[in-house]
Amino acid sequence: MNKRIIKIIIAVLLLLCLLKMPYGYYQLVRFTAATAFAYLSYDYFQRKYKILCFTFATLALLFQPFIKIALGRTIWNVVDVIVAILLIVTCLYDHKKN
Repeated sequence: MNKRIIKIIIAVLLLLCLLKMPYGYYQLVRFTAATAFAYLSYDYFQRKYKILCFTFATLALLFQPFIKIALGRTIWNVVDVIVAILLIVTCLYDHKKN
C-alpha cells in the first residue's frame, strides 16, 4: 500500500478520535496506528531518515495497544491532532521530494 495513503488514513482515524466514539474504536486506532508507525519507522530507516525513523518508532511505542498509557482524554486529543498534522506534513513533504 502506498505510504501516502497509510498516512492519510491514520490521520483521519486520529482526528475522528476527537469525537465521542465507543471504546473499541480507540483500541482499533491504537493497534492500527502502532502498526502503521512501526512500518513507517522501518521505511524511514531504510531510506536513512534518522529523525523520522526515531519519531515514528516513538509513536509506535506511544500508541501500542498492549500497555495502556494513561494520558487523559484532553492530552490524547492534543497528541492526536499533533500527530495527524505531522502525518499530513510528511505526506506533503514526501510528495514534493518525488
